[in-house]
Amino acid sequence: LTHEFYIMSYTVVIICGINHIHNTTCTTFLRTTQNMQSSKKSVCFRSRSDVQTCTSWNAPIIWEGMFNPGHYDQTHRSEGSSVALTVFAVGRLAFLNSSERHFMLSLPVSYYVFTDRPEKVPNVNLAPNRHLNVIKVERHARWQDISMTRMKTISDVIEADIRHHSTHVFCFDVDQVFTGRFGPEALGDTVALLHAHYYHLPRKLFTYDRNPKSEAFMRTGDFYYHAAVFGGSWRSVKALTEACYKSIMEDKKNNVEALWHDESHLNKYFWLHKPSRILSPEYCWDTSIGYRFDIRVHRLLWAPKDYYKLRTS
Repeated sequence: LTHEFYIMSYTVVIICGINHIHNTTCTTFLRTTQNMQSSKKSVCFRSRSDVQTCTSWNAPIIWEGMFNPGHYDQTHRSEGSSVALTVFAVGRLAFLNSSERHFMLSLPVSYYVFTDRPEKVPNVNLAPNRHLNVIKVERHARWQDISMTRMKTISDVIEADIRHHSTHVFCFDVDQVFTGRFGPEALGDTVALLHAHYYHLPRKLFTYDRNPKSEAFMRTGDFYYHAAVFGGSWRSVKALTEACYKSIMEDKKNNVEALWHDESHLNKYFWLHKPSRILSPEYCWDTSIGYRFDIRVHRLLWAPKDYYKLRTS
């Protein structure tokens, strides 16, 4: 039998900085634990003039060359930040092995692997302060059902366990491999990812759900976000997953299925509840796109998918 690993993840942490794009300034503040009662200091992101680094609601968009990695590592260690990474998996080892080489190496990480075959989850050599939890879940015949029911599963495990041990959560699809630093600079209260295939396109080409009968229906939006990576504080991720699951169930009751399943609902949620931090496409790049001058590093590579089969299976 062939088994696959469907992995997702979430993580934690809140950070800050000053971000510049043209004449716009994004200002956030980073708490320092050395003087928590009165000390707050602003931290400047380095400026990049070739890309958009700030949203209209003053959320930073994180690109290579904008931040000091050592500063974020040190700050989050002193803050006591920790990360829960949740994953739906059956068989693939590359994601977990690569995450041990690149994901949040300066912080404690707890993996939550959800699978219908716990015995098939391979052993992974984990670094100190990194733990693996394997949780058995029901098997679903369709990829779409796995994709959409993950929202409830993540919400449930946050309530039951993660909130007691981790400050934040990040969610990843399993069909990806880490190839570069994916560190605390990516962490925020609510974190969204710019979709690599859409960040250069006009909004009229974004594939929002245009069906007015769906809870995910959108006429327009700010950006098109990729559901392969999202996260935030455990409270924010719990609120997000609960809201998306509620919308998905409402659609199901009305015999409606959103165009891109949980990704459509995620885009609707981030339209109504603006993310506090946005990751550039370097945090989930597709090499089939080819060379782009603004992508200086590949932190996570997106595995090829046959979307016609995914949509019709």
